[in-house]
Amino acid sequence: MERIGNLNRLLLGALLLWRLTLRATTQEMLAPPGQVRFESTDFKNILHWAAPTNSSHLQYHVQLKIYGELDWLNVSHCQGIPRHHCDLSGATSDVREWYYARVRVSCAASGSKSAWAMSRRFSPRWNTKISPPSVRLNSTKQGLVVQVKASRVLMRKVHSGVDNNIYVVHPGGQEEVYEVASGSKLTLTEVKPRTHYCVQAQTVVPRHMKSSDRSAAKCITTD
Repeated sequence: MERIGNLNRLLLGALLLWRLTLRATTQEMLAPPGQVRFESTDFKNILHWAAPTNSSHLQYHVQLKIYGELDWLNVSHCQGIPRHHCDLSGATSDVREWYYARVRVSCAASGSKSAWAMSRRFSPRWNTKISPPSVRLNSTKQGLVVQVKASRVLMRKVHSGVDNNIYVVHPGGQEEVYEVASGSKLTLTEVKPRTHYCVQAQTVVPRHMKSSDRSAAKCITTD
């Protein structure tokens, strides 16, 4: 009987070891997310990543740290989320700093987790893209009225100090450039009647040494 009891204990130990090994193997097989990167427009900083190819029904966990610091900090609203992106604008609001983010995967069913996958170093000031402004054109008795507005997202982030360059293309191809504050109107009085003009605009943020591409051309024929 004692020999049978010892055998049972050995079998139970072997079964427990097998389960622990199986769980560790499952954890090792859980691949980390891929393509972890920041995508930033108008200082709205979104972290993106790709799902592992070998798993589904996963949750993602995001941590952030400032370049030069040792500690990684949990991003509270990016813990246990099912989506493949998270807005880190609030956590990366200091444009003077450089940041790293990292993401890992967990599976609630198995309790397993992946290794961390890290982004490249990110700077809100240098890595954000500025979007072109919106442009409105009207032909009036006073002349050609151009109104430009920077994006609402940019104005919420920067608040002030946003300018716009307005490029007016004449029928012969010559171009004039005017600088106005965002939201302002520019009235061009020296335009010819029944003549086709095209306008593009560009947002400029001098404080951050940033500018957008030109907007798509908008054209109008004067009265």
